[in-house]
Formats: sequence, C-alpha cells, structure tokens
Amino acid sequence: MIAETKVALEKHSRRARILIADDHHLILAELVTLLRDHVDIVGTVGDGRSLVEAAVRLQPDVVITDISMPGMNGIDSLRSLKASGVVTKVIFLTMYNDSELVSEALRGGASGFVLKHAAGEELMTAIDEALQGRVYVSPEVASGREHT
Repeated sequence: MIAETKVALEKHSRRARILIADDHHLILAELVTLLRDHVDIVGTVGDGRSLVEAAVRLQPDVVITDISMPGMNGIDSLRSLKASGVVTKVIFLTMYNDSELVSEALRGGASGFVLKHAAGEELMTAIDEALQGRVYVSPEVASGREHT
C-alpha cells in the first residue's frame, strides 16, 4: 500500500507542501526523513502558536500536527487556522486513540487522524486522501481498537 500511495502522491502536478508541528524534536526529525522524498517540507515547528504563524506565512497544502503541544494544542490551532481563513488540510498525528478527540478534530475540519505508532504505514496515505478532499482515519481508531 505504501508503494501505491507514493505513486499517487507523485501524480499530483506538483509536490505537496507540508508543515509539520510536534513538540518532540526526534518525532519532527523522523517525519522529515519519512516524507522528504515524496513531499516538500516547508517548515517544522514545536508548538501550536508557531504552527498558526507558520501556516499563515507559508500557506502549506497540508499541516501534520500533534494534538498535545505547548502554548496552544493542535485542535485549538486547527480552529485558529480555520478562523483566520488559511486554506490547508490538517492531519493529526498523535498517540491518543480517543474517539472523543477524533470526533472533536473532525468536527473542527481535520482531514485526517493517524496514530503515531502507525505513521510509517499510514501517513502518506492520509496525505494523499487529504489532497483529494477526503478524510482519513487510522483503521485502528475507526474500529475502536487500542494499540498493544
């Protein structure tokens, strides 16, 4: 499935422009490594306020963000982006398999919800789905299963 998604991402007329937000520097570095051959990483930030500022300035196609961050959490950042008129897809990449958080994120306009432990397998699929105007939720979240 990853190979099919890579092909789908490459079919877009230009490489997707991605902004990544996470307060853990190792996660940021791993995400850049995972994605850089397939998308353009336009920036990385470590908190919600910086996410909003960077998204307004950089106008990425997709924002990948954690929910739990200092300053402003990811869901509040999503609300702020929508209120400021920034047109971008937002995918939450989080360790929280919580149906209430998923519902809140999707009601707020999120385009995806991916669990961190599945990021390598699912994140590129989520990006492709978002770019096509669809919503992606990790199957584990959608089925209500918990990671063990």
